[in-house]
Amino acid sequence: MKFMLNYDLMETSRNTNEWLGATARAMASYPAFAMTMNPMLQLTAAWGEVTERTFSRMVAKPDWGIRSIVGPDGQDHIVDVNTVVERPFGNLVQFFVRRREPMKRKVLLVAPMSGHYATLLRSTVSSLLPDCDVFVTDWHNARDIPVSAGKFDIEDYTLYLVDFMRHLGPDTHVIAVCQPVPLTLAATAYLAAEDPKAQPRSLTLIGGPVDPDAAATDVTDFGRRVTMGQLEQTAIQRVGFKYKGAGRMVYPGLLQLQSFISMNAERHSKAFSDQIMRAARGEARDNDAHNRFYDEYLAVMDMTAEFYLSTVDRIFKKREIATNSFVVAGKKVDFGAITDVAVKIVEGANDDISAPGQCLAALDLLTNLPDSKKASHLEPGAGHYGIFAGKSWRLNIRPLVLNFIDANSATPKPQRPKAEIKLASA
Repeated sequence: MKFMLNYDLMETSRNTNEWLGATARAMASYPAFAMTMNPMLQLTAAWGEVTERTFSRMVAKPDWGIRSIVGPDGQDHIVDVNTVVERPFGNLVQFFVRRREPMKRKVLLVAPMSGHYATLLRSTVSSLLPDCDVFVTDWHNARDIPVSAGKFDIEDYTLYLVDFMRHLGPDTHVIAVCQPVPLTLAATAYLAAEDPKAQPRSLTLIGGPVDPDAAATDVTDFGRRVTMGQLEQTAIQRVGFKYKGAGRMVYPGLLQLQSFISMNAERHSKAFSDQIMRAARGEARDNDAHNRFYDEYLAVMDMTAEFYLSTVDRIFKKREIATNSFVVAGKKVDFGAITDVAVKIVEGANDDISAPGQCLAALDLLTNLPDSKKASHLEPGAGHYGIFAGKSWRLNIRPLVLNFIDANSATPKPQRPKAEIKLASA
């Protein structure tokens, strides 16, 4: 019960701050006060506006916001987000472009489950849509999943990816970003042994911790420093009474957000102070740079406790992927089984989350894959975000990835997947 009370206390604090912001904004904007010349009223209203928006975004799932794209014919094409495979802990969704024939490139974009929603890859999806049929793993917030749905750990995550790859077929090209990189590699190796014909054509692995010990970061140092007992006591809570997942053990998104912000506290503090001043001067806009960034950054989701703890224990501490000793559903996954799936590694030279070398270690695990099917790229000056959604992705990495996909594509005409499949709970 104490874990549930902690969760509700955290939500109460968030809700109270949102209410205080709304109250300050409303009171300081009272029409009668317009006759005064006190600048504190404008500052109070601005503080309230920024505070209310900030704390309300923490519990709201952002919208994809991709309404249409311009086709090669110069016309706008409406984009629908359709669920293709529905599962308790995450769906496979398609960005279906109306009035467009199937593209030669079919891409599965594996989104991270590391505290943010899949919408973190919005700009990545937008950049790929004109040239590819795009599918994305849309993971659910654990607080909204009833306890009756069962557990979800890194083995279950891997099996979800196996199912998604099987459904899309062997003409698929997979792009995995950050956290899911080692598990995407494991899912492909699992298919190589169990169902070789269902393997994707290629894997593009972007900035993920295949071998966390290959290069030290604050993330890997934390993984070594803290014990699993300490982590379970300090980071795990039960979902409170407000949500459908009441009683489920989770790593709360609000705790993850706190750790994100503490890593660059001074920069975030200045960003919010500057935004308050812009709001007071009437210069802030709903879709300005600050709000575009923080509407996504502050929107966090809970992870199941078993997923979070097994990630730290098995990926970072025991290094089961790096040592080729990972087991899924009682079966050892052998990366040597991958013999004909082309693999490209993308890393950022200034990545402080998954430093250069951590992802590159994947190529050493692929002992039976010909060198002709291995590729790597280190982007100079790029940080973690830049290699999949920033300037480096747009200008340099995206063209390289598309060329890699084309070089490893099959010639048969692609087929649309089934309209919708609902699978039973795992």
